[in-house]
Amino acid sequence: MTNVLRQFVRLLKLCIAGKGGKTSLVYLAIVIALQLAGIYFTIRLVAWTSDFYGALEKVDAKAAVWQIGVFAIIVAANSVRSLTADYLQKILHIKWRRSLTEAALGSWFADRAYWRLTQGDCPRDVDNPDQRIADDCGLFVKGILDEGIELITKLVGIFSFLALLWGLSTFPLSFSLFGFESSIPRYMVWAAFIYVALSSGLTHLLGRPLKSLFYTQQKREGDFRFAMARIRQSADEIALMGGENVERTGLDRRFDGIAQNWRKLAGREFLLGCFTFPYSHTVLRIPLFVALPGFLAGSIALGGLMQIAMAFSNVVTTLSWFIFSYKPLSNLVAASSRLDGFLAATDAVRARPSGIAHEVSSDGLHIRDLKLRTPEGRELLSLPRLDIRSGETVWLRGQSGLGKTTLLKAMAGGWDHGDGRMEMPSASKLFLSQKAYFPQGDVFGAVAYPAPVEAFARQDLRRAVEAVGFGDSDMLRLEDAWEGHPLVLSGLSGGELQRLALARALVLKPDWLFLDEATGALDEAAEAELFAVLRKRLPGTTFVIVSHRSPKALGTMRVIDLEPKAEAAYENPALLFA
Repeated sequence: MTNVLRQFVRLLKLCIAGKGGKTSLVYLAIVIALQLAGIYFTIRLVAWTSDFYGALEKVDAKAAVWQIGVFAIIVAANSVRSLTADYLQKILHIKWRRSLTEAALGSWFADRAYWRLTQGDCPRDVDNPDQRIADDCGLFVKGILDEGIELITKLVGIFSFLALLWGLSTFPLSFSLFGFESSIPRYMVWAAFIYVALSSGLTHLLGRPLKSLFYTQQKREGDFRFAMARIRQSADEIALMGGENVERTGLDRRFDGIAQNWRKLAGREFLLGCFTFPYSHTVLRIPLFVALPGFLAGSIALGGLMQIAMAFSNVVTTLSWFIFSYKPLSNLVAASSRLDGFLAATDAVRARPSGIAHEVSSDGLHIRDLKLRTPEGRELLSLPRLDIRSGETVWLRGQSGLGKTTLLKAMAGGWDHGDGRMEMPSASKLFLSQKAYFPQGDVFGAVAYPAPVEAFARQDLRRAVEAVGFGDSDMLRLEDAWEGHPLVLSGLSGGELQRLALARALVLKPDWLFLDEATGALDEAAEAELFAVLRKRLPGTTFVIVSHRSPKALGTMRVIDLEPKAEAAYENPALLFA
């Protein structure tokens, strides 16, 4: 329970800390005040019950008709109050959800946690960050507002309803047990507490597994959606290999997991409902049975019986908040647990100390005593010394699996497993990998990425795309295909995608350009043509290239062998190209 409360407090602070946090507190105060006002209407309705049934008992038609008018006024006023509170709560919901979502996104992007969570730093219980942000933020805010406001209302209301029941329950319950005469004063009050306490204990016993079942259900739903999204993104590859049956089998297996947990959830809810359903439908009748001895003893009249029964019912209903809210509370706790786990994971990867010391250099790239390891501790690459001067073109050569891509990740600040010292240039840098990424939007936004498209003239962007090999007809095809349909990229070949990615270098003009198999999908002639364009358009740029084959048309190039043939990576003087 302490851990759950800690999670609630942390997430609530994020909801309030966002933009408009003070305004949201005003909304919250108004909503709570309106809900508390509902207590007055309920108490007024209790009094009306006594007056109305008293008029019926006396067969007073005029008084009965008057009370019908009073009832209409009470209902109308209470409806305005309820609808206003509901509207303001929905406004508050979207404000808090926005704040919590922004906080979650900020934690995900800060220090590239979104990347580092995929590099072996992600705890096992952190799955589908997208779902946790998109779904769980909304689930938490809705749950905390619905249940929190209701709990506050119930806590305040219980005192009002208890005072009312205490004042009405003036008669005792007298009975004989084993020859002893006994009497319980104001027994209606004690009966309410005993009745709810026993019912709450049974509810918790039956519904305790719901939290873990809700948690598992959200996880499996997220896994299922993610698997379908991957199929959509890789439609070409799946179709070319004829992998439909395997993919369908995988989706069926994931859905079987959803259905299996759903059956467990349904079964547990059925068991819980076996108690809560009859409880909720008898809670309005039990008061009559409990108050019946007083009525039969002549201690109260019919109007008094109906009034005290309604007061007892309000006390029991208020005390039964835990019983009626058990299922949504379980869902709320599951959502808060998933969100808190996600935020804790992003905090952990940012706080985890790196064995690699990152510093800034003004005259080039310098590496000393670098050892890169897997998250499990296996050594990938040892690099005692590496110096790259500004303006050079360097080819980092080595066999597959040696750790070349990991080295570039470390240079980009996304790999902390290892030790040593790395000084990166302070000048502008651009990293392009073999798998080109393109954001949603049009072709020009994709070429300008990661800079905003507004920072460049449309004509400059067009010229960059044309420079990497796309003609006028290709431009028309790209513009038509891309606008609003980013997934039409699947119709482009791997080489075309890499060409578009290289156009970014022409637009952004970085001082340092790092290429990790960025031309691997092109043939040698096309690659040489592109490198010639890059070299011509970016004469002062430093090129650091990782590739399996020797890059051509880049001018004089220094080759650094990363093979573990010696204690240090060495430069092969025979491999200098002009």
